[in-house]
Amino acid sequence: MAHQTIKEIEALLQTMEDANHPVIKELQNDQRKGVQQALKRWQKKQEKHAQLEVDFQIRNKYEQQLYDENITLIGGVDEVGRGPLAGPVVAACVILDPSQPILGLNDSKQLSATRRKQLVDTINERALAVTIAQATPEEIDQLNIYQATKLAMERAVAELNHPVEHLLIDAMTIAVDIPQQSIIKGDTHSNSIAAASIIAKEYRDQLMTDFSQQYPAYDFDSNMGYGTSAHLAALRKVGICPIHRRSFEPIKSMVQQ
Repeated sequence: MAHQTIKEIEALLQTMEDANHPVIKELQNDQRKGVQQALKRWQKKQEKHAQLEVDFQIRNKYEQQLYDENITLIGGVDEVGRGPLAGPVVAACVILDPSQPILGLNDSKQLSATRRKQLVDTINERALAVTIAQATPEEIDQLNIYQATKLAMERAVAELNHPVEHLLIDAMTIAVDIPQQSIIKGDTHSNSIAAASIIAKEYRDQLMTDFSQQYPAYDFDSNMGYGTSAHLAALRKVGICPIHRRSFEPIKSMVQQ
């Protein structure tokens, strides 16, 4: 392969997956520094991909148990936004396609914003179904955050226009007539729940970014409604806005004054 340029070899490596392929063996004997650097980059990429496949299988334990029982239509359910002082709690339900695995799924909080956006596109492209629902700040105040979270999850499942045989839910059970399993820290232990976590977080983050245009004093585009020092300072300075949760402190005390 001595007649090929470094750029041509880099392009060739993009098409290679098998470390035992004769071309890889030949490149290992190529003394050009650029070739060896390209080969190292390729090997690192392969190792990263292999680790993603291992992680996927680890997080597919609950799904695989159901697949072994011929249950393939599995809805992962998760929510985001329990803790903020403002905005809705958002839930998502995702039915992954077993024939189109998505590598890199994880708890949305463990992923960069760039990676989450990439995964949202892949989930929407490959999943059998994706739904999003929410419970409003008013409903949170009326019901409490726990019950409002369940309501948002139930709404996300109700929005499905695809058959579902079983639900995997992050740390909750909900009032739907579908077999279900509650998994503690499900977004780190189940691909289906992780996918729902990513969808819900990206949707809610965009929602809060939009709200920041309507209520610019609170920096919702950076704090997503959480009680940061800047958010708390804005509350003291300008008071509350319509999307604040009046049952959450310090807002509750401010309303009662």
